[in-house]
Amino acid sequence: MGTPFLLAPMAEISHRALRELIELFGGCDCYFSEMISAGALLAGGTYEKWYIDAGPKPEKVVFQVVGSDIEQISQAAALLDRRECAGIDINMGCSAPLIRKTGSGAAWMASIDSAGELISHVRPLVKRRLSVKLRIGFKDDFDYLVRFCRRLEDEGTELITLHPRLVTEKFKRLARWEYVGALRKELKIPVAGNGDIADAQELVRRAAGPCDAVMVGRGAVRQPWIFSRARAALSPASSSVPNIEETGLRFLELLAQYQPPDFHLSRAIRFFGFFCDNLKWGNYLKTQINREKTLSGIERVWREHFKDGSVT
Repeated sequence: MGTPFLLAPMAEISHRALRELIELFGGCDCYFSEMISAGALLAGGTYEKWYIDAGPKPEKVVFQVVGSDIEQISQAAALLDRRECAGIDINMGCSAPLIRKTGSGAAWMASIDSAGELISHVRPLVKRRLSVKLRIGFKDDFDYLVRFCRRLEDEGTELITLHPRLVTEKFKRLARWEYVGALRKELKIPVAGNGDIADAQELVRRAAGPCDAVMVGRGAVRQPWIFSRARAALSPASSSVPNIEETGLRFLELLAQYQPPDFHLSRAIRFFGFFCDNLKWGNYLKTQINREKTLSGIERVWREHFKDGSVT
């Protein structure tokens, strides 16, 4: 079957509408959901039913849980595990300051014992695959990373996804993919790599390297066809060019169908913030889209951009 291709968990992006779009191009092996707040899920938050919508392929969806409280995360993981899904992922890699300040996301990487205790509580409650997504850590200390991941492994984690940047590093710093291969040698469980996969060629290159799976984030938003292109890398069909206008319009339809109205504007702006990179005048179009206040307004701007048939 080859190295599995995974869609990364991305806030306001990795929802059902994007999964539906990617499936139209052939899909990927596994979709990680956007972060699901353990506390909000247990409290019956207004929007949680959309966060836990695992369509169109629940058997390929991994629910990612974020939180700072061991008991809450454990209960939320158990609740999600009762739904049809491929597994449960614990977020130990989100570096957003607002997330870290609450003790969530990458904040867990500050203590091996705390992270290990969390997994020890979650593991007995989850029947499906239990995974963790994380970063290198707060310092460039490979020994610490290995000890951290071995503790997770010992407590029952079945897959580690490494985004090989420090917690404090932004995307301008290239991901250290050598850490993925090095960590894989130190663990008994599979290690997936994530970071800087811009196109199908890069995806194929990373899949041929020392990792057990490759996770794609922003590259899959820019090119929802990236996974099918990677599979067909040696086929003449892989050179065909998707219809950018129709793909954008289809996304808007899916967004309206599978996300609540309160989410439409933010999710559309996030998607087109990446997808417009396919166009010569993409930055100008992004500015126009960002000014709109409704989904219909974004659709109008998008159609207008292509009206003379000469835009690429």
